[in-house]
Parts: sequence; C-alpha cells; structure tokens
Amino acid sequence: MTVTLGLVDYGMGNRRSMQKSLERAGATVVLSGDHDALRATDGLVVPGVGAFAAAMRALADTGLDELVRERAAAGAPVLGACLGMQLLFEHGAEHGGADGLGLLPGEIVPLEARGLKLPHIGWNEVRWARPSVLSRGLPDPAPFYHVHSFVPAPAEDDIALGICDYGTEFASVVGRGNVYGTQFHPEKSSRDGIALLANFVGACASSEATAA
Repeated sequence: MTVTLGLVDYGMGNRRSMQKSLERAGATVVLSGDHDALRATDGLVVPGVGAFAAAMRALADTGLDELVRERAAAGAPVLGACLGMQLLFEHGAEHGGADGLGLLPGEIVPLEARGLKLPHIGWNEVRWARPSVLSRGLPDPAPFYHVHSFVPAPAEDDIALGICDYGTEFASVVGRGNVYGTQFHPEKSSRDGIALLANFVGACASSEATAA
C-alpha cells in the first residue's frame, strides 16, 4: 500500500531534509502549501524551525492552520516535529506568547535546564513513558537529536509518550488519538529517527485501510 504524506509548507523548517527522510521511511511525499493537495494525502507532517509566534502567523496567513485542524478532526494522522510539535499545543510562551493549533491540551514553556547550556543541542536519550505507534520496535531508551529552548507542558499526563532529561525531565514525544509530536528532529536522528518516521507512515497506512 502506497502512503502519501503531506509535508506542510508554510515557509519555515528544514522541509527538504524532512522530505528525504520521509521518503526513506517509505512514504510518497507532497511538499506543498496548497490546501487541496494536502487534503488528498493520507496524513500530514508539520515541520518547523524558528519562533512559535512567527510560525503561527505564517500558518494563519495561508489558512494552513485551519487546514491542519480540519485534517486532524477528520481523523487523518498528524505528526509535528520540533517547532511543528510545539505548534500542536494550545499556547506558546515564547516572545510574549501566541495561541497554537490547539490539537493537544497544554502549552509550550521555557526549558528549565538548571545551569546547562541553552539551547539544548545534541543527542539525548528518550525513554518511553507509555506504548504508542511511534515507539514500536525502537530501543528503550532511544537516542534522538534535539535543538530547542522550549518544551511542552501537557495539560494531561497521558499525552507524554516519551521523556527526555536535560537539567529537568520534559516530554520529548507526545500524542493523543491521531495527533503526534516529537520535540527532537527525527530527520536528523539517524536510524532510530527514520524508524520512528516509518512507524508514523505505518499509522497512516492503517488509517487509510480503516477509512477504506
């Protein structure tokens, strides 16, 4: 079964790198900001590098914020990576604060690194707090590549799927229902990053089979 993923192009993030990694994970990738093209895919990936408020403005200016919400509400699997994951939450505190997509309850807050250097850049292990489609077949803990200064503060504990420790513990993998996110960059996380993306591709294939 061929899985087609929509890589949401709103002008921010290392989109080409993510596209290549998703293709390595087995997906056909549509990199686009066109609403109809993204509606025709089996799932969405929201990438992102930069500031929360600027990213939300870029999504809103093109109506892609509503498009992502629409697809999620229709049951399509959605994966946010790094800043793209942060955008899934209700609010982000960076640069005075801004509302997010509201697909997951909670907010994005500064990482309390307790004297460690910020931004947090490098490989850190993530231990699995609870089973999920994203962690199938992955080691526990698994190493992933992080670059960030802000972290999610989920409003409910069961949203945290994977936990990382950098000065303090934080949720590095989140999810509920058909909406998932990683604080790290799976496209920069070598074998385990590709394996996680392949798990998401598999979730999209299952969703397509269920819909059919």
